[in-house]
Amino acid sequence: MNTRIKWMAVAVAIMTLTAMASFRVSAQNQMSFFVTSAGSGNGANLGGLAGADKICQTLAAAAGAGGRTWRAYLSAAAAAGQPAVNAKDRIGKGPWMNAKGVVIAKSVADLHSDANNLKKDTALTEKGTVVNGVGDTPNQHDIITGSQSDGTLAVNPAGDSTCSNYTAATEGAGSAQLGHVDRMGRGETGSSWNNAHPSRGCSQANLVATGGNGYLYCFAAN
Repeated sequence: MNTRIKWMAVAVAIMTLTAMASFRVSAQNQMSFFVTSAGSGNGANLGGLAGADKICQTLAAAAGAGGRTWRAYLSAAAAAGQPAVNAKDRIGKGPWMNAKGVVIAKSVADLHSDANNLKKDTALTEKGTVVNGVGDTPNQHDIITGSQSDGTLAVNPAGDSTCSNYTAATEGAGSAQLGHVDRMGRGETGSSWNNAHPSRGCSQANLVATGGNGYLYCFAAN
């Protein structure tokens, strides 16, 4: 009888673990939003919008969600005969869910309103982990967006707000507009997820010194 009970307990444990694993896989297959767990490693030089999208696509594929078309939430300035690009126009229509299946926004309008559910414990990486924020060591809450609060191109009176459309990582090459993934920070815009402040510069060292690590917001456009 004891042997039978032990085998039943083992069977239940295996079934529970299998169910949990299946749930995690299912949630990741449904994932349509994440914060990158890594940046380019080369400051704000992401290889342009195409390179940034590739970062999102590669990380999503590694997490089992590569069947979608992934776009980085980035705005870009007009250049080389091409018009300006607004982040809000690149990311599809929504709704978007994180790696645990929690909805962070129902639509583009919802995402850019006070009603969105994007905050430290929901704005997870593709691995389902929380990004370090204020009070953590190191603080890495700065996310590159190049955008203002409504999802359009940020205008920096002091100059560039996109680090030459995400192709520059040198001193004196401008800055990149950043958001705070934990919605915490100083000043009027400190709580903005996409429009908190500009970086000190475009190099990796400048991004780290500002309070980030070159991370991006990624959205499934389909």
